[in-house]
Amino acid sequence: MKQFIDQHAKIGLLLIFGLMFQTLVNGQGLGTITGKVIDKNTQENLIGATIIIQGTTLGAQTDAEGKFIVKGIPPKSYNILIQYVGYTSKTLFNVVVTSGNILTFNLELDPASKSLGEVVVQSRTFGKKTETPLSIQSLTAEEIKSNPGGNFDISRVIQALPGVGGNTGGAAFRNDIIIRGGGPNENVFYLDGIEIPVINHFATQGSSGGPQGILNVSFIQDVTLSSSSFGARIDNPLSSVFNFKQKDGNEERLQGNLRLSASEAAITLDGPLTKNTTFLASARRSYLQFLFIFLDLPIRPSYWDFQYKTTTKINEKTTLTTLGVGAIDDFKFAIPEESTPEKEYQLRESPNINQWNYTLGAVLKRRISKGYMNISASRNMFNNALDRWEDGKENDENFRAVKIRSQEIENKFRIDINKFQGKWKYAYGGMLQYVKYNNSTFSKINNGVFDSAGTQIAPPLTISYNSAIEFFKGGLFGEVSRRVLNDRLNLNFGIRTDVNNFTNEGLNPLQTLSPRFSASYALNDKWNLNATVGRYFKIPIYPILGFRDGAGTLINKDNKYISTNHYVGGVEYLPTNSTRITVEGFFKQYGNYPVSMLNGISLANQGVDFGILGNEPTVSVGKGQVYGFEFFFQQKLTKSFFATFSYTWFVSKFSGNDGKLIASAWDSRHLVSTILGYKFKKGWELGAKYRLAGGSPYTPFNLEASRGSYLSTGSGILDFSQLNQLRLGAFQQVDLRIDKKFNYKKVTLDLFIDIQNLLSTPQQAYPSYVFERNEDNTGWKTTDGKAIQQNGSNAIPVILNNTNTTFLPTFGFILEF
Repeated sequence: MKQFIDQHAKIGLLLIFGLMFQTLVNGQGLGTITGKVIDKNTQENLIGATIIIQGTTLGAQTDAEGKFIVKGIPPKSYNILIQYVGYTSKTLFNVVVTSGNILTFNLELDPASKSLGEVVVQSRTFGKKTETPLSIQSLTAEEIKSNPGGNFDISRVIQALPGVGGNTGGAAFRNDIIIRGGGPNENVFYLDGIEIPVINHFATQGSSGGPQGILNVSFIQDVTLSSSSFGARIDNPLSSVFNFKQKDGNEERLQGNLRLSASEAAITLDGPLTKNTTFLASARRSYLQFLFIFLDLPIRPSYWDFQYKTTTKINEKTTLTTLGVGAIDDFKFAIPEESTPEKEYQLRESPNINQWNYTLGAVLKRRISKGYMNISASRNMFNNALDRWEDGKENDENFRAVKIRSQEIENKFRIDINKFQGKWKYAYGGMLQYVKYNNSTFSKINNGVFDSAGTQIAPPLTISYNSAIEFFKGGLFGEVSRRVLNDRLNLNFGIRTDVNNFTNEGLNPLQTLSPRFSASYALNDKWNLNATVGRYFKIPIYPILGFRDGAGTLINKDNKYISTNHYVGGVEYLPTNSTRITVEGFFKQYGNYPVSMLNGISLANQGVDFGILGNEPTVSVGKGQVYGFEFFFQQKLTKSFFATFSYTWFVSKFSGNDGKLIASAWDSRHLVSTILGYKFKKGWELGAKYRLAGGSPYTPFNLEASRGSYLSTGSGILDFSQLNQLRLGAFQQVDLRIDKKFNYKKVTLDLFIDIQNLLSTPQQAYPSYVFERNEDNTGWKTTDGKAIQQNGSNAIPVILNNTNTTFLPTFGFILEF
């Protein structure tokens, strides 16, 4: 391990010093910004739009194709203003100009309200849309790159947004995205209009979490999170919609960046392919397994991921975009050097995970009379292999405990028409999907039942089945919006329905009829009142739909679409063009939530871990409710300083078969996040982040039942009479990031240090139940010194608290060329 680190450190230093020696004599270079400005409603080019690099005399105007280029910009951070007569202006904050790479932006401007009587109107929308006037947040690429503790991981960075939690059970290394008390599988993700079901490496099937994000931040122009008021064109959201907007490859020249750190190596290239086509492409390889060995952590993740995008201008009205994202994952647990025998035994019981996934898609955008249409086609596939052996006896089938092989495949076609007529805007469209799901499962429930003399009186209990299903899903939507009351009140109404030919009631469109309504009223140019009410549906996850009993019967076809009703209201204060303050209250009601038929408990009250969620018989009788409020303050880059602060309080409760609402696995109650950043002179940047999440609920062990069954099942038995009645300690973490940029003639070097959990704050995870082991870990300790009894009567139970204080530093460099 030390030889590996030393070798890569030497290579990195040679690259850095070699580059500095060759380029220092050339002096500091200058940066370039390019892009295109279009009308948001019609997608038509805006000719003569003005681009101003604030704080300088530099700028440009768009040409007949709506394109612009600004050259000769001294490298540093700028705010960039885009203006056009009769349109609401837009400001791009914290744009970091370097000499190494050309920056490319695709910008849309909204027509200004005519009643305001101004030629140019300042934008203060902060990412708001007509159909989503509230519960919306956005991040720029620079905010993602410079996020302290983010380590270029988009999935981790978005956990700093208001209402977003991600550390259930104290597992700080996972990206379980929990929005306002909803589960990780209640979120949907779109990349340039293509749905991406898997955005994390080592994902939990049936959920969205995993230790590391897949998407390459070098591709991203901005990210928008909607935690309510979802547009009708989106299917399956219950808690949130994430829209990732990618930049286009630049049209000027081939360029790229190389990122090397203690955790990964990545290369990204972009530029022109032909006169009308640009591209972006990247590949990344992780070194996390070596870093975690060095830090003596028990997990060994290893992965590759790949990403590409092409943009082709077919003619003046038509553009074709193709994209792809893929990952290859290998995840294992290992024994750290500093470990107890009990912890070592527990880790040997943990599963090995091998996965791969991909999404491929194409979007055709064409301008039509007074609007535009989008036609998209995509295919995504997720392959999951999970293996576990007893006592770490890997590859010995006599000791196999779990073997799962499953695949999810979706083929999707979508079309939407977007038009405007005066003050009216409307959209309509539909989607069709062909779905396949395969699952081969073997799981040993216990090793048999023994009497007090150790005689086996019942054979081992196992579950074994093979399942393959395929079906179609379809959906239709429509929405309309209009400004009234002298353009101060913006109203939006949408409706959607979804069907499928698999579940027993899936072909009834009235079952999923989902209206939604939103309103935004401008009291003046600084104060806005916003409100929304809506009903949303999600089809049960594929592991539920594909589950078969011992006779091979698909017993979950009676499951219904999960429903939720959202009621949200809030006030927004915009004192300046760069400052935003919001306060919102929210209430969510859930229906038809899946409840396990094995124990009568809602899946929302069980939490998630590695493996598969919902691979069991369920019934749609669960209910739930979440309510709370949220405060958010945001200061965009002003005088070299930027900051955010958010506080969310919520209560999340779900019911099982008994109908009693109890704290869900996501009910952490309190979420606090703050980020502070400062841009110093000469390329120095400093950022700090603090996060707090209240303690997650958990269920204690039934000590008597656990003692009697541990040797058969290999795990403790939870006391469901006290379901989620205890809580872990609060999660807290301080992260720090320092950057230093060197800009040469055509090359930029960024050296960075990114530290997670700077203060080594203890982080508590769910406890575990084991029996005490002897010192050489070859057997069990007993109270009488004799061989352990099968019923555990002479065993010594141990509850492992699973608290860690991991201090995780990452250092590296980014070379732009």
